[in-house]
Amino acid sequence: MANTSLQAYAIDASHTTVEFIVRHLMIAKVRGRFTGVTGTIDLAGDATTPVSISATIDTASIDTREEQRDGHLKSPDFFDAENHPKLTFKSTRIEGSGDSFKIIGDLTLHGVTKEITLDTTFEGRAVDKFGNSRVGYEAHAKISRKDFGLTWNQALEAGGVAIGDEVKIELNVEAIAPK
Repeated sequence: MANTSLQAYAIDASHTTVEFIVRHLMIAKVRGRFTGVTGTIDLAGDATTPVSISATIDTASIDTREEQRDGHLKSPDFFDAENHPKLTFKSTRIEGSGDSFKIIGDLTLHGVTKEITLDTTFEGRAVDKFGNSRVGYEAHAKISRKDFGLTWNQALEAGGVAIGDEVKIELNVEAIAPK
């Protein structure tokens, strides 16, 4: 019989990537990431599908490998990091089980909360050299910038806009449960 007690796994920021991809000038994709992430994944016993997930991301931890762009993204034109210092996600339900499932939850970004769906896969379980249990997940979602009040843009002379509305989110998460 499987162990059914609930175990909280803490997101390990040093082994987790929170990335986004957005179109620039309608011809290229720009990637960025957030480095300040904390959260919890609750698992029942040996299950691979979480019972619940919550995460908080430090808006000011944005990194697009371009200091001037990062400053603009932190400004009121975009994330407004001073007034909205955190992005949060809280699962409301999980559909499916096994190694592939959907995590549905509330994403709060720029002071706006919307339901999103993360297409998620379980990547594995391991015990580290200190005896701590670790789990890994990969998840993907797409959101509209406009849905979250992120409407800044510039029209291009040849038509179109400087920044696409669709934002692809890619998560690779490792979480640890103390022994």
